[in-house]
Amino acid sequence: MPTRRTFAASLLASATAAPAALSQTTTSRPAGLPKLTITGAKIIATSGGARYRWIFLKLLTSEPGLYGIGSASNHYQTHAVIAALQHHLIPWLIGKDADQIEDLWQSSHLRTYWRNGPVNNNVLSALDMALWDIKGKRAGMPVYDLLGGKVRDAVPCYDHVGGRDAAEASENVLKSQASGYRHIRVQFGGYGGGGFIPAGQGSRATGGFSGPAFDEELYVDQVPKMFEQIRAKVGFAPKLCHDVHSHLTGMNAAEFSRRMQPLQMFFVEDVLPPEQLAWYRELRKLSTTPQAVGELFTHPFEYMPFLAERLIDFARCRVSSIGGITPAKKVAVMCEINGCKTAFQEGGENDPVNQLAAYHVDMSSPGFGIQEENHFPDIVHELLPGAATLRAGYLYGTNKPGLGLDINEALAEKHPLQPIPGGGVYRLDRAIDGSVVKP
Repeated sequence: MPTRRTFAASLLASATAAPAALSQTTTSRPAGLPKLTITGAKIIATSGGARYRWIFLKLLTSEPGLYGIGSASNHYQTHAVIAALQHHLIPWLIGKDADQIEDLWQSSHLRTYWRNGPVNNNVLSALDMALWDIKGKRAGMPVYDLLGGKVRDAVPCYDHVGGRDAAEASENVLKSQASGYRHIRVQFGGYGGGGFIPAGQGSRATGGFSGPAFDEELYVDQVPKMFEQIRAKVGFAPKLCHDVHSHLTGMNAAEFSRRMQPLQMFFVEDVLPPEQLAWYRELRKLSTTPQAVGELFTHPFEYMPFLAERLIDFARCRVSSIGGITPAKKVAVMCEINGCKTAFQEGGENDPVNQLAAYHVDMSSPGFGIQEENHFPDIVHELLPGAATLRAGYLYGTNKPGLGLDINEALAEKHPLQPIPGGGVYRLDRAIDGSVVKP
């Protein structure tokens, strides 16, 4: 029978044996994968077989055959981004540890001293997406699994439709519904459509601007009336959106939001330019119309006050314009915590790599709201095998490791960047007195 003395001795023996057993367990575990360093990089710029100005970064690693692809596309400062990648990022990057995504993001973000501008963020994005692509491929997992795993089956997207008037727009909404979309953005021509005084009409300065002139009050009066007609035709089942594209100011934006409230919009986008963001506090007092904001944001502190104060409903950014997957995931978490949603801006001149980066954040984020669709030409699936596909209003990735796509460099070389007329400026609208309207 054990005595107190023998029991105490057995406890002491167990205590001394435990560290030894733990040491044996630890030393018997595999050391893990070898260190992975960045050995080279290649900039791939292409027109995508159309008029795109796409910039991709291909990162090479010390593991043979392992590389990652990231997007640095910038339609308006294309060659500035290429120069920043070639002369500033890549020389600094060679030899760095490819596994340290967060550290590389932070140090690259601060490397330029001045930070958070669009060109720097595009450069950051290319690096960040390529690193996540590499890590996913090495792990044999899609990026969304590295971010916590899927929380939805696919990514719902909103469609784009338009019309010269409410009747034509209504017919196009019904067609979009029939093709499977539940969320549909409706515009009346270009941005600001519904609010233009025709060319040559109205009271104008002698010899001055004679083109179509945007008028805020006309827009506020006409666009809600057109949406009333659309709702009367299509009902309230489709979740409608509309992009003001920063064309309004102050109380005109507030009055527009108030008039849109009975129409139960899914959201209205950017009713104010980024220079007038303080007005969103007034909008919140006057209207419950959901606000999507942030297409032009490049700094996280542009989002934080609006999310923390619940002044907006959707954080609307482009993943490659805020620096890639790493900051996009943080924005999504901020949305989740504060009861807001993401609505990543992925249409227009965007590229399939950036679209897939947004997809992986969307798939893994409870803070997701909606994503913008983008219909690329057929050649894109040959240029970028594994690019996402749209079916009946949902975006699908390949579920392959990493981002899930590759790049056909030979085909990209056959479709180089085209000359950029006038430097690639964004087309601006003007008021009747000839002054510029903020886009």
